[in-house]
Amino acid sequence: MIQYEDILLEPVLSEKANHLREEGKYVFKVAMSANKLQIKEAVRKLFNVNPISCTVMVVGGKPKRQRYKKGYTSDWKKAIVRLPKDEKITIFEGV
Repeated sequence: MIQYEDILLEPVLSEKANHLREEGKYVFKVAMSANKLQIKEAVRKLFNVNPISCTVMVVGGKPKRQRYKKGYTSDWKKAIVRLPKDEKITIFEGV
């Protein structure tokens, strides 16, 4: 069985993610094998909050080049978790 720490790999810290956080939505990089229910349960257990919804998408790798070799960066899965207005994840808030 997958551990909760293995589902949520890292938070996504970008300008767009910061704007979403003001709306009560938190963005995470998650394991490719994780589904919406597993992601919601991991957020519930790790941060003691009650997620309302979870949106999941696969971000495709970008083309990269090193000298004469062409390749791509790895694909990764992103999850946007929406929380009720009265709940926050304190790690993101810098407390």
